[in-house]
Amino acid sequence: MGSAAISSYTGAHRSITGICHENADARTLRLQVLAAIRRAVGFDAYAWLITDPETSVGSSPLADVPCLEVLPTLIRLKYLTTINRWTGLPNGAVSLFNTAGGDLSQSLMWRDLLRTYLVSDIASAVYRDRFGCWGFLDLWRIKGAPFSDADIEFLTSVAAPVTTALRRSQAKTFIGSTATDRLPPGPVVLLLSPDLDVRAQTSLTQRYLRVLVPPEAESQAPVPASAYNVAAQLLANEKGADANPPLTRVHMANGTWLTLRAARLDAAQPASERDIAVSIEPATPHDRIVVFARSCGLSPRETQLLHHVVTGADTRDLAGQLFVSENTVQDHLKSIFAKTATRTRRALLARALGT
Repeated sequence: MGSAAISSYTGAHRSITGICHENADARTLRLQVLAAIRRAVGFDAYAWLITDPETSVGSSPLADVPCLEVLPTLIRLKYLTTINRWTGLPNGAVSLFNTAGGDLSQSLMWRDLLRTYLVSDIASAVYRDRFGCWGFLDLWRIKGAPFSDADIEFLTSVAAPVTTALRRSQAKTFIGSTATDRLPPGPVVLLLSPDLDVRAQTSLTQRYLRVLVPPEAESQAPVPASAYNVAAQLLANEKGADANPPLTRVHMANGTWLTLRAARLDAAQPASERDIAVSIEPATPHDRIVVFARSCGLSPRETQLLHHVVTGADTRDLAGQLFVSENTVQDHLKSIFAKTATRTRRALLARALGT
């Protein structure tokens, strides 16, 4: 590897490390990191999703791919493809060409779709730490040389700071998260075919989707990408590709968190032929706390304590429920306050629950 290539990796690494310390929101962070990656690693298309830290189901996509017209198919195949699936990879990056020994047809996504777009390799990066999975990135090369070992090594080297920055960007969404412009209550349901084509929707669905993934122009209809991801995870469950539940929790710009779930309709047809209902609803206190605790880096014991604090229990009750001393409860609370940038139980609960 020449000195120019080494210099480009070094410069991009330095740039990404700086970007990750700027505490940007998840969208800005991803756009800036992609620009820095491009200066060191060439690619022709990309898809970068935020994931629910507990279920690893994607949402909030940033993508520039040549097959947006068949987006449901792309997402369905991504979730059904087991080779280099992000849920089975550690923090870092891998190359499809290398993993498959040059035989890209081992990938269902490539075999059934991407070969027609002349994709020659996919570099997949996973952003995971001990608190959960925070996102995954696919970089495509089209009609070009596969990603080199140096490319993959570079992408792996920046995974740790990007992971931390993504987690912190999610934690920031809970700061000042009491929404004043809440969406009207549902029901909000999107009905999809087994191939993820939109069949029908309730009257508020478009409004919710427009907030979830804002279209570039007001006149454009929103793309239900998050709903596609949850439904695709249901298909992955049914095919044995992954056991995580078809559920993701997504932050919206107005401070609200939504929970999306997918389930088959109860009908006479075989399960694989039934339509899929994706429900979209405000996240429950439990769902908010799960993401809040993970994004703030709380330990399992601290998370357990937070769930009890929500019930209104005092220090003595908390000590009894956790079988520890009151001093230990106070020590855990001090740690939670420090990690969540709060000072009182009231402030902690307001941030966690958005009340």
